[in-house]
This record gives sequence, structure tokens and C-alpha cells, in this order.
Amino acid sequence: MLQDKDRIFTNLYGLQDWRLPAAKERGAWNGTADMMAMGRDWIIDQVKESGLRGRGGAGFPTGLKWTFMPKEIGDRPHYLVVNADESEPGTCKDREMMRHDPHLLIEGCLVASFAMGAHACYIYIRGEYIAERLRLQEAIDEAYEAGLVGKNAVGSGWDFDIYVHHGAGAYICGEETALLESLEGKKGQPRLKPPFPANAGLYGAPTTVNNVESIAVVPTIIRRGASWFAGLGRPNNTGTKVFCISGHVNKPCNVEEEMSIPLRTLIETHAGGVRGGWDNLKAVIPGGSSVPLIPKDICDNVLMDFDALKDVQSGLGTAAVIVMDKSTDVIKAIARISYFYKHESCGQCTPCREGTGWMWRVLERMAKGDAQTSEIDDLLDVAGQVEGHTICALGDAAAWPVQGLIRHFRHEIEERIDAYRSDRPVPVHQAAE
Repeated sequence: MLQDKDRIFTNLYGLQDWRLPAAKERGAWNGTADMMAMGRDWIIDQVKESGLRGRGGAGFPTGLKWTFMPKEIGDRPHYLVVNADESEPGTCKDREMMRHDPHLLIEGCLVASFAMGAHACYIYIRGEYIAERLRLQEAIDEAYEAGLVGKNAVGSGWDFDIYVHHGAGAYICGEETALLESLEGKKGQPRLKPPFPANAGLYGAPTTVNNVESIAVVPTIIRRGASWFAGLGRPNNTGTKVFCISGHVNKPCNVEEEMSIPLRTLIETHAGGVRGGWDNLKAVIPGGSSVPLIPKDICDNVLMDFDALKDVQSGLGTAAVIVMDKSTDVIKAIARISYFYKHESCGQCTPCREGTGWMWRVLERMAKGDAQTSEIDDLLDVAGQVEGHTICALGDAAAWPVQGLIRHFRHEIEERIDAYRSDRPVPVHQAAE
């Protein structure tokens, strides 16, 4: 369990003022120039030693990602792009950070940009986040007026500009290269890689794309020391994490907790427990709608971190915990998620464009029971054909919920099909056979 002294987002619930004076009282902008005076390599080493892994879903080591940027600034400028296109169903953590603690993010943008040799940062914010965009822009204006960003930011000698760009509500623009395409004013479709953004990103220049939470925690990590952050959680799964808990719980909430906290402890301590008690739990989607669900018997003991959830064939993702009690029609729930991915596919890759719609239509029939038992394996086969065969990870995101459903709840699909058949007369052509 995380102690209050170890919390990074101390205004996550907006109980205090978000403006600059209050943010400074909470510790933001404290010693920023001193950090930068230590040099770019030192900052990157601190982030590496902390064990911070990307908080946007993939969990790639943040410090390592920063080293992919060219050491020297050549003819092309370097850019930092912050991914605030928080569109994963069940996820609502970045919204609260930008709404209630925007100066942590702005300070993180300066420190991270300096470490990678970038004089400019773009924050790409989800189109629906209108109030958050206005709040963030107001905080940036405060930072400019106080000399914290702009020419000679915090007196460091480093010139730094920060811009907010809002999207138009496309889930696909959460994928880093589709985000860059959108930022350039083009259709939000993922790019083929390589080249990777660190070589040819925004406007063809070296670029790093990081999630809001990944950037916002960096100054606090450096202030308190990499060993402090590395001492929380398990090895390779270190630090604090903001979890979004929703669904059939008594008190849905966002909460900052220590990585590797048991899932049951997380739900019972912070979300008031499962509606109807723990024994009424049916399944949990532990990391946003794109990761496979896990049934109650796994939920009893699983830890909330990248490796533990990977071991049970799921994932931490964005740490959006969606709880389903025994009243849930789990087939219908996954069919609804499948519709979302069908709707949000950009259509560029054939397996995703055709496969997402096909999986959704089959699941809609299975939710009613209007299917053949053999179609379960057909569905699993098609999910496997979509997974790993697309330019971006949306194909995986569409396939994994289907695979999780069949892995753990095949018996429910079979029972639904059998019940549907028994309630209807056998068609004439089948009787004749």
C-alpha cells in the first residue's frame, strides 16, 4: 500500500487549487533549473535507474526510449509529443492530471524535452477534453508569464515552447504515428515502421511520443531520487501508478497506488469492494478494454503490474480496471467492445478492416445463441489472423478481448448456443439430413 508521503499526484481529486502558486506549494517547479544544470545524460540516467515504464499501455522503458533520440541536434529540430489522446474505454487518469495538476505535466515536458534536445513540445489532447484543454492552456500561459517556459526557461539558458493541439475524437490517434499524422494535419492513420519516430517523426524530424503520466512523474522522480521510485513495486515493475476503477464496484474512482498491489486489495481498499461482495465477482478487465479479461479465480491473487498480468495472459495496459459482477452478460459485453474496435479501425489494413466487423457480427449472434458451436473455433482462428498482422496495435486490441472471452468463458457461449437451439424447432433441411 502506498503511503501519502510517496504520492506524486497530490491534487488528483482537485481538492486544492490547480494554479501555479498552489502547485509550487505542493512541490512543482522546485529545483527545476538545478536538474537541468546536471545535464541531459544525467536526467536520462535517472529515469533509466528509476525503472519507469511507459504509462500509456505498452510499458516500454521510458529512459531507454529517450536514448533513441540522436545525441546531437543536426539540421532537423527535435520534438517531444505528449499523447493526451486518452481514448481507451475505462481510462480516465490523464484527464484528472491535466484538470487538477497541470503544472506537473508542464514541468515534466520541460525536463524531458531538455533531456532529448527538444526546444518544442506538442501536447495532443483528445477532442472531447474541452474543459481540460482550456485548463491546460491557462496553466501554460501562467508558466510563460512566470518565465518557467519560453525564452531562457527557468533561467536555465534553454529556450522551450509548448503547444496544445486538440484532436477530433479518433481512438486511432492514440497510436503514436497516427497521432503524428493528425498533428501534421493529415488523416490519422498509422505509419509503417521503420522509420521510427526517433529517426523520422513529426515533420520528418526526431521525435519522442510519451503518455501524460509518463512525463508528469519525471520531475518528482528526479527530485526524490531514482532509488526512491525504484523501491516501490516489484523489480521491472517499479513506482506508483494511477489506476482507474469502474464497473460493478461500490465506489468507482481513480487512485494512485504502488505498482504490484494485489488486484483484490486495490478494489476492496479504494473502490469499496465488488457490488454484492467479492464472491459476486465474475471477471475483471485489468487494463482498459483492449486487454483480455480475467475470471474471478485469477483475480483472487493476481498482482497489478506488467509482468504479473502478462503471466496470466492479460496486461496492465492503461491500468483501467473494469469490474464485472455475476449479473454481467459477458458475451454481450465483449460484443460491445468488438463493435467499438470495428468503429474505430482506420481501415488501412485488411485484417483489421474486415476482421473487426466479422468478429463483431459473429459475437452479436453468439450473444443471442444464434450460432454453431464450431464457430467458436472459427472466431478464435480469425482473432489470431488479425492479431499481429496489422501496421499498428489496434488489430491486437480488437483480437485480445475475443481471445480472453473464449479462453475463460467458452462454456457460456456453448450453453447459450445449446439453449437457443432447444427453444426453437429444428429447421426442415436439418431434420431431413
